[in-house]
Amino acid sequence: MNKEIAQVQTESGKRLILVHGDITEEKVDAIVNAANSHLKHGGGVAAAIARKGGSSIQKESDEIGFVKVGQAAITGGGNLPAKYVFHAVGPRWGEGDEDEKLKSAVLSSLQLGDEKKCASLSMPAISAGIFGFPKDRCAGILIHNIIEYLKSNSDSTLEEVRICLYDQPTLDAFKQACNKIEEK
Repeated sequence: MNKEIAQVQTESGKRLILVHGDITEEKVDAIVNAANSHLKHGGGVAAAIARKGGSSIQKESDEIGFVKVGQAAITGGGNLPAKYVFHAVGPRWGEGDEDEKLKSAVLSSLQLGDEKKCASLSMPAISAGIFGFPKDRCAGILIHNIIEYLKSNSDSTLEEVRICLYDQPTLDAFKQACNKIEEK
């Protein structure tokens, strides 16, 4: 069972919610997959999503083919509670310009949410797993850019953006980043 840990609300009432749990169980319009450019879902969050969502997710991904780092592509949700999966390709740590590429991957996912008229979406700590992006740095970039997007896009259909994290070290890094936002 997924558990809400922290929440940041914008003046317009839109919410960023930090969740401890399994992203494949999120009951939202779309979940974000931390994908690689070839959309081969063999490890980490991607493997869990493909396993639980069923073969249609990999099949649709194969039809899409290649996605540039910093961009996102969309497939159906298969057997998942979410209608869509947004495959956001984050940077590998050490490849150069990682912060900007991660920001772009986050914004691409949020824009897809608006294009598909989603009210809710849930994303993992893109690039902070097997791609080696430092967890605290990832947390700051995701949280800052999600909040800025919700604040500056008053016509956004997104009412709730969730960051769903499975492991304790990543959750701790994101809790600290949320605390910094609340202190401002």
